[in-house]
Amino acid sequence: MTFPTGLTHLDGHGRARMVDVTGKPSTRRVAVARCSVQTSADVAEVLADPSGGTDLIESARWAGILAAKQTSSLIPLCHPIRVDSVRIDIEAAPDGLHVTTTAGIDERTGVEMEALTGCAPAALVLVHALLGPDPGTRIDGLTLWHKSGGRSGTWTRGPSGTMRGPSGARAAADRS
Repeated sequence: MTFPTGLTHLDGHGRARMVDVTGKPSTRRVAVARCSVQTSADVAEVLADPSGGTDLIESARWAGILAAKQTSSLIPLCHPIRVDSVRIDIEAAPDGLHVTTTAGIDERTGVEMEALTGCAPAALVLVHALLGPDPGTRIDGLTLWHKSGGRSGTWTRGPSGTMRGPSGARAAADRS
């Protein structure tokens, strides 16, 4: 049985493999990932409650930054890379909180998984705090929104969620 090409972490027989980046040049690479924490709880009230003894937003940031730095330990086949920067932004919204992670490196491989991995535990810290007032709290839309650098250049998800490549043309995955 032959497996489709384009799945970079599988060989032609469907066996897992780590992509060889030996010959690739190091370039500046940046990735942005987002997710939202949806809740009916009063977010302002939860954030203002000092009873936990810690700043919820800062705890979420720490969790996201630490996780982004450990991506290769958490996600099989991710290259262990030295992440140069990770920023976690958390904003209140009418329906909960929005988490955005921006990760950057100068490396031979991308930083997309580090951005995604930073978002998830940051959101989980927020969910943990919000489950008391709203057991229906959930994480939605963990998605890569932007990447730049490397052979494939810059890619940005459009405002409606469509994918846009270097020329602004709709990406192949968006055409199906």
